[in-house]
Amino acid sequence: MEGLIYLDYAATTPLRKEVKEHMIELLDGPFGNPSSTHQFGRKSRKIVEECRKFIASNFNCSTSEIVFTSGGTEADNAALIMAVRDLGVTRIVTSRIEHHAILHSAEALKRNYNIDVEFVNLVENGSPDLDDLERILESEQKTLVTLMHANNEIGNILDLKKVSELCKNNEAYFHSDTVQTIGQLSIDLSKVHIDFLSASAHKFYGPKGVGFLYVNNTVKAGSFIAGGAQERNMRGGTENILGIGAMHKALELKVLKYDQENEHIKSIKIYLMDQLKENFGDQVFFNGGSGDLDISLNKILSVSFPKLKNDMLLFTLDLNGIA
Repeated sequence: MEGLIYLDYAATTPLRKEVKEHMIELLDGPFGNPSSTHQFGRKSRKIVEECRKFIASNFNCSTSEIVFTSGGTEADNAALIMAVRDLGVTRIVTSRIEHHAILHSAEALKRNYNIDVEFVNLVENGSPDLDDLERILESEQKTLVTLMHANNEIGNILDLKKVSELCKNNEAYFHSDTVQTIGQLSIDLSKVHIDFLSASAHKFYGPKGVGFLYVNNTVKAGSFIAGGAQERNMRGGTENILGIGAMHKALELKVLKYDQENEHIKSIKIYLMDQLKENFGDQVFFNGGSGDLDISLNKILSVSFPKLKNDMLLFTLDLNGIA
């Protein structure tokens, strides 16, 4: 990596050194099945439950509301499937700039369950039009609203509290993909009514292949992976001890360094914006709300160079060691 510049943190973050070291320790640690009642199993179970407890304390929710998954895509899929299959949802309301984990899942449910899929309008900067959402929710149709907390390409931040209030007032369920915002924005689930929330460890310096789904205790849903009683009877299969333990460490460090790292990332974003404007003038512009620090994530800056073909630009940057 020496001499190379990595600017694709929205796709994945590198594994933090301390997390890697912790994973190596875990490889020599408990090997028992966490569902086993003997001491080998109990030691593994402790790793799983300590992570669950830390997540719950960080988001101000109950440990029983945290379900471990293989990542954000599985968590997104599970939330939508449970809403349609178990909660009687016949309509999914989302936006056209959601992650494919949502858009493709919604389309699959439309085909397989004959549900309706509606798209909320976007305002000029790319954010969902909440007035349009309020209009859509006036229908009495059983609805799940799924809107991401921050867009993975333009960084626009959704007002979770306002959307949750709109959903609650109209008796709609609310799911938010928070994959990009864990460790970037604080979320207090005791103050914001959300039914489902998705997260993935590899967006906050943890390993790939592990994440979690928050399922509000008021939601009564069955398993989305059958085969065992693990994870509140929702996700059968032996838990990924190594991944869960590493995710715990990664989130712990991200929370510990929250203010320091966010200020550092913000300063880099401001510097990059200033340098691009200084060197390219009006040839460059920032897409959506990514150039507005008040409404976008510090870690995302989406830039257009109108006179260049973006596919060749990315290729040329890569040849020069910039990802």
